[in-house]
Amino acid sequence: MPKQYYVYILTNYTHSVLYIGVTNDLKRRVYEHKNGSSGTFTRKYQVNQLVYYEVFEDIYEAIKREKQLKGGSRDRKTRLIDGMNPEWADLYEVT
Repeated sequence: MPKQYYVYILTNYTHSVLYIGVTNDLKRRVYEHKNGSSGTFTRKYQVNQLVYYEVFEDIYEAIKREKQLKGGSRDRKTRLIDGMNPEWADLYEVT
């Protein structure tokens, strides 16, 4: 089975903050965000709800997509999330 990489978007309870990251273990990484063992930014703004993700087989493509999303507007990110997850439900349990 080929290795998988994930580009993901997290938000906080009020959906006022969006965080974009890349990982090779989505379940573990979101768990770290939820339990405060990740970076200062996500702890400070309580960014711990997984609302969007994409799967890649190539780490370079995943990183390229992460940078593309980070460079995009908030409106574009919101439309992307709405297309996959219109309720903005926490997808952590689904992964």
